[in-house]
Amino acid sequence: MTTAVMNTMTKIAGTMRMTEDDLFRQALVSFLTQQKRDVLQRRLNILARYNAASVADLEAKIAQGETAEHPVWEDLIIAENLASHLEELDVYLDNLRDA
Repeated sequence: MTTAVMNTMTKIAGTMRMTEDDLFRQALVSFLTQQKRDVLQRRLNILARYNAASVADLEAKIAQGETAEHPVWEDLIIAENLASHLEELDVYLDNLRDA
C-alpha cells in the first residue's frame, strides 16, 4: 500500500478507535459482501429471464424442452460459474469473520 493510503488508514482507525487490522478486515468484509450482492443479482437476472427458481430448475427446463437451448445453455454456464464464485466469496467471508 502507498504511504498516503497507510496514513489515511491509520487516521481512520484512530478515529474509529479500532486497530488497523480490524479496519482492514472490516473493509474487506464490506467489499466482499458487495461483490456477493452483485453476483447474486447477476444470477437472479439470468434465472428471472427464464422464470427459473434455481440453476437446477433452469437446467431441467432445458432438458424438458421448455426453453430453447440457445442461448439458454450459455446463460446456464454463466449462472453455474456465478454460483461457484459465490461459494468462493463465502469461503473468504467465513475466513475473515473467523479471524
